[in-house]
Amino acid sequence: MSDYRHAAEIDMPASDLFAYLREPRNLPRYFPQMSQVEPQSGDTVHVEADVHGEHVEGDAWFKVDEENRSLSWGAQGSHDYRGTLSIEDLGPNECRLTVTLSSVREAADEEVRRGLEETVAALAHTAAADSDVEAAEEQGGWTGR
Repeated sequence: MSDYRHAAEIDMPASDLFAYLREPRNLPRYFPQMSQVEPQSGDTVHVEADVHGEHVEGDAWFKVDEENRSLSWGAQGSHDYRGTLSIEDLGPNECRLTVTLSSVREAADEEVRRGLEETVAALAHTAAADSDVEAAEEQGGWTGR
């Protein structure tokens, strides 16, 4: 099993980022390969994804640790994988996101690292954009000034 890790600083409060990431239905918004996630009972989620041109569907686990602002997930089978995500508070509007992935799938290290970096960048962008939209809606919408 190979392990990969990437960390990035994100310009938003740690609590806001965690609130966004802890919702499993948001996963397809920042994991481009994932097409659907439906929470089941307990920590189980049903996922659908397209991995290297192959449609993959099955159950996985998704655990939320509120106290430590961390998530863990994974699935067993031919695409056996697991991951962890943690958010460290760096100040009122800044945090550090660290994602670690472990997989048995054969892939070039550089391909996995690049994919992980792109996913973290997409995650940061999507979470910040959604946070901005929510804030605008709470204040009565965009004013256009």
